[in-house]
Amino acid sequence: MIPPLVSIALCTYNGSKYLKEQLDTLSGQTYKNLEIVIIDDGSSDGTIELLRQYARNSSLNTKIYINEENLGYIKNFEKAISLCNGEYIALCDQDDIWDERKIETLVRHVGDNILIYHDSALISETGAPLDRKISDIRNCYSGTDSRIFLFENCVSGHAMLFKKELLTFIDGFNKTIIHDWWLAYLAANNGSIFFLDQVLVQYRQHSNANTNILRQKRDKKLKPGSLEKMEKQLNIVKLFAEYPFNTDKAFKNKLVQLMERRIHSYLCISLPYFIFKHRNVLLYIQKKSALSKLNFILKFTFGYKLKRLLKAR
Repeated sequence: MIPPLVSIALCTYNGSKYLKEQLDTLSGQTYKNLEIVIIDDGSSDGTIELLRQYARNSSLNTKIYINEENLGYIKNFEKAISLCNGEYIALCDQDDIWDERKIETLVRHVGDNILIYHDSALISETGAPLDRKISDIRNCYSGTDSRIFLFENCVSGHAMLFKKELLTFIDGFNKTIIHDWWLAYLAANNGSIFFLDQVLVQYRQHSNANTNILRQKRDKKLKPGSLEKMEKQLNIVKLFAEYPFNTDKAFKNKLVQLMERRIHSYLCISLPYFIFKHRNVLLYIQKKSALSKLNFILKFTFGYKLKRLLKAR
């Protein structure tokens, strides 16, 4: 019996420095019924030639598309996913190192879940082990409660494999939300997610990358507690609450209402109380002590009218 086709959606952009090592780990997969869909976002280094050389020499079904204009990584992954034909789809970054059993293991364990993901070991830009795993930094969730993902995400794109049926619940990606976070949220609303406690990828960390889980380089424009950060967080929760196939819609609308109230108030007791009451859901992914979580919640007490008043003095 022929195993189901798995599409690997690989997005590239000026990634020639690490790309060959990643491509070699795709060719070396023990699961052989693979389709490699590669979208390059207008690279100006040697990435495109490297991809063409790989396609010529690979025994795998490899398709390469080159964007005429730069889409950005979120929209580029949206395009790549739309071109996949497999029963299962796995996302792939250009600079990681996959275990040769990754696809085989995920297909074997996916079961009735609509999405499965695994743990990853962190490595530096040079490939040196950082002696940490994603599960050391975040609590990894299995289940069907989409509220878990309202404030944070634990499902990295490079670690996920999902069934193609998930695409029927997707109406495009919004650049406000990173694609893997959006996919995890949609999967929890329309099926179940399963975390496989195995390290199947060496996940490269770059100081200036959006996917840097260690946050080695933070966005200095969005200071903790700033109005800009709160508005950005509110916009994300709003997009989640507006998703048409939502579960727990009343809960999410209530959270939006309370976050909006905070922006227009001096003191906001209702929002921190709501977060504290539902802390096991809203703060599940945060791998912090109870005291640290309480401190996080208390910061929501001060409204932005008070912040602006104190700043003016």
